Amino acid sequence: MPERRASALPSPQARALAFVAIIVAGAAGAFIGYGFVAIQCDGDCATPNGIGALLGGLFFAGGVAIVSVVTMRAMGEWRRIQAEKQPNGNGSGPSPG
Repeated sequence: MPERRASALPSPQARALAFVAIIVAGAAGAFIGYGFVAIQCDGDCATPNGIGALLGGLFFAGGVAIVSVVTMRAMGEWRRIQAEKQPNGNGSGPSPG
């Protein structure tokens, strides 16, 4: 059986969770940005409210995206280090004895 090569790619579950976190943070940021502008604006505020929502969403989603990427890289590095510590190098656990 050929040996499986290690991949730096995070698991599909980790990528899906990061994607969902980025979307939720972007939506929350858009609501906050909209609300922040709405409480300060009088009269016709459609454009400023839209700009506030856009910038808030981008800011929050960007921040969570950065944290997600750093977290997934750290997870990959941790797995690589743990695999190198194993005596047989395949990550199956410590050998008895």
